[in-house]
Amino acid sequence: MTINFITLTNMKRKLLFGERMLYGDGTSPFNVIIPFKIKGNINEADLKFALFRIQKKHPWLSAAIRFDEDKKPWFVTNRTENFKVPIRIVERLDDQTWEEESAQEWKTLFDATAAPLFRVVWVKGNLVSEFLLVFHHCLCDGTAALSILTELLQLLDDPDSHIGSEIPIMGIEDVIPGKILNSYRNRTKNSIIGKMATLALWIIPLKKIAVERKRDFMLHWKFDEELTSQIVQFCKANQFTVNTLLSAVVLMAFKNVRKEKAFNKISLPVDIRNFNPLIKKDNIFAFGLMIVLSLLPEKDFLSQVKTLQAVVDTKSAKLNPYSLMMMMESCHPALQNFTNLLKYGKSSNDCMFSNLGRIAIEHQYQHFEVETIFSPSVMGPLGNTTTMIVSTYRNQMDFTFVASEGYVPFVEAEAIKEQVISILKSQILQPIEILTATA
Repeated sequence: MTINFITLTNMKRKLLFGERMLYGDGTSPFNVIIPFKIKGNINEADLKFALFRIQKKHPWLSAAIRFDEDKKPWFVTNRTENFKVPIRIVERLDDQTWEEESAQEWKTLFDATAAPLFRVVWVKGNLVSEFLLVFHHCLCDGTAALSILTELLQLLDDPDSHIGSEIPIMGIEDVIPGKILNSYRNRTKNSIIGKMATLALWIIPLKKIAVERKRDFMLHWKFDEELTSQIVQFCKANQFTVNTLLSAVVLMAFKNVRKEKAFNKISLPVDIRNFNPLIKKDNIFAFGLMIVLSLLPEKDFLSQVKTLQAVVDTKSAKLNPYSLMMMMESCHPALQNFTNLLKYGKSSNDCMFSNLGRIAIEHQYQHFEVETIFSPSVMGPLGNTTTMIVSTYRNQMDFTFVASEGYVPFVEAEAIKEQVISILKSQILQPIEILTATA
């Protein structure tokens, strides 16, 4: 199979505020990892060709970052042969090799001048392999990464498969309707809010001594199909979402383990695509919305979750992606101050919690089987690294819990994991099988 690279006219666009914040000065890794496990034989040439096709579809997967005369970063595409997605192949020693390689990838910097902000690690075994799709977080979010995974599997199975073409986002005008973006009232209002936020960031005093992160680590566990189904049915019967149930359980787990050190607060990323139809699922884009949740004192568990569901509904209804993006774009002068606040300010939440829900990707292909898609992990330099990500694939709920010892000691993280399992177990009131290790 021959790959013919052609040089096209370079595309470029400025990084938006959120992307600049995630990229920083380029000297600290901020990496998202999507791991998955395949049973079957994969040809290296087929993998390279699939990645070539994916780069061809998504221009920003062939982009470097360049700085202009004002020291502002731009995505600039490079369609030449030397700008391929790097592939690193390692020997699969056991079922935990992929976890060890994930920890290695968290701290491996992307050289945004010499290679794409996307690379692949192949943990290669005889009949079973794990693959890690590694992205710089400034490039894309979980939804975009899963779209790329969908395309990769499709092309590995059939190199001639049609995956379409992305219409790339070229700037703020592509993600905010013109009527809203050009409204004098909107521009004035959001500019004033942005300037007030900028001023506040300038005057907040900070001691520039970051928390010592110490060792980064990951805990991974999975629920079987029976428990996963029981959780879903439990939520339907009680009229709250799985996401709200899990949010409540995570808050309780942190409180039970960390006692007075718990904040009773978690941050939940919200996929902007749910509120902004201009951003498609396969758009390479990293900007997200956020809501913050805390438990209110109630008499019993069900009352707490139902009250939390009402809070989620109210906060979600108030999310305005257009106004938030316009306001943040007026905050570019305060970018460094905002970054310093995240990096050096005191932690005020227990963790970032994200439920990706059901992953709608096929598992049986002509030439291989996808045994599992693990929940992603993410590790960055902006303050508290504690993150729990949940997803469901092949009717099994999968948990990835990452943290740093400087924020949450490993023994406490293990206890939090056990509390999450225990609380769910006590509420679902059914026999439970816990898969504590990946088969």
